[in-house]
Amino acid sequence: MLSRNEIGRYSRQLLLPGWDRAVQERLLEARVLVVGSGGLGTPVLTYLAGAGVGHLGLCEFDTVSLSNLQRQTLFATHDVGRPKAEVAAARLQQLNPYTRVLRLGRLEAQRSAALVQDFDLVLDCSDNAEARYLVSDSCAALGRSWVWGAAEGFEGMVSTFDADFTLRDLFPQLEEVRADCDTVGVVGPLLGVVGSTMALEALRLLTGLGESLRGRLWTYDALSGEARTLRLR
Repeated sequence: MLSRNEIGRYSRQLLLPGWDRAVQERLLEARVLVVGSGGLGTPVLTYLAGAGVGHLGLCEFDTVSLSNLQRQTLFATHDVGRPKAEVAAARLQQLNPYTRVLRLGRLEAQRSAALVQDFDLVLDCSDNAEARYLVSDSCAALGRSWVWGAAEGFEGMVSTFDADFTLRDLFPQLEEVRADCDTVGVVGPLLGVVGSTMALEALRLLTGLGESLRGRLWTYDALSGEARTLRLR
């Protein structure tokens, strides 16, 4: 049962067609695992906590660096050198005290399946190919859906995978997804666009509203402003 404060907090989305109190209560019970709290993870975490997702698991082991501040909006200059998971959890608790943030450290092969099993949905916001394939393999083995996003340079993409179509089907070779913003650079607002799209996809999956990106790849070109959605086979 939602409290009066919660109804006031979520009042704007409770006005949406199909988004009633029962939907909001399902979000409160939902358990979402977010891998990474960098350029993609910060908008994902912010919007999911703001929307009222009750349990957010955060796999993160890095510390805040000065170069992060160009695009990672949960962090500030005085956070440089601090653990990202600690800072992110505190900021999200300030944003929404009804959301519980679980700090889970690094996603490692020997415990990835056990972690994934504890959550309803996984969002891969990592920035390295090994972590992306680990998420894909763990979710496929357990039959979990997961939302994947990537951004580099001026281009970004988002999709949802499951056991029937995985990241390895889209990118069979590790080298195809090895590039990251540390080597090719990235424009900051692009991460906000892609991360927000991932958060929207997660809310579609959790609420059952709208059409998910399963079997489709959403792409965005920041230089032209053009977005496309491609069918995957």
